Amino acid sequence: MKSICVFCGSNFNGDPQLLAVINELAHELVKQEITLVYGGGRVGVMGLLADEVLKNGGKVIGVIPEFLMTKEVGHVGLTELIITKNMHERKQKMADLSDGVITLPGGYGTLEEFFEVLTWLQLGLHHKPIGLLNVGGFYNPLLTQLDVMVEQKFLKPINRNLVLCNDKVTDLLVQMDAFDVQPDDVWFKDRNLI
Repeated sequence: MKSICVFCGSNFNGDPQLLAVINELAHELVKQEITLVYGGGRVGVMGLLADEVLKNGGKVIGVIPEFLMTKEVGHVGLTELIITKNMHERKQKMADLSDGVITLPGGYGTLEEFFEVLTWLQLGLHHKPIGLLNVGGFYNPLLTQLDVMVEQKFLKPINRNLVLCNDKVTDLLVQMDAFDVQPDDVWFKDRNLI
């Protein structure tokens, strides 16, 4: 992978464990010469991650819509800042620029971005790995909900398995490197849920 999109929040809750993971992820991206693609803000988790990558000599591409330049305080010190017309264009651009996706803890926007690219993967619109960095068990309730969706036959087990998850940065990157799925594997091969 040459570039990874990281979905994360424009807020930071002050959790030292999360801060340690943000710094570790930044260092690992720089070490592996992976460009960070993210939402373009300089506040919250977004800003912390971008600043740490830049501080260590890495490349950072931010993608932010015009209307969020002031709300999320667009980061003007990046390797590249792309300003889009709207959120849809932003998400498509971030997906186009990346070879994989990591989702850190965040709010509505973070989850919405995660589920959109995950749905695109399920539909065979891309073949990129999508991982949850499960800091302190943050995503455990979400993973439980995915299992409920399988149990109640709203989600095929093969599609549940598209979500890579780890609480360790290096282990998640290894999982993502090993990821190999084709469209027929997840959607078109068998439309039955059982």
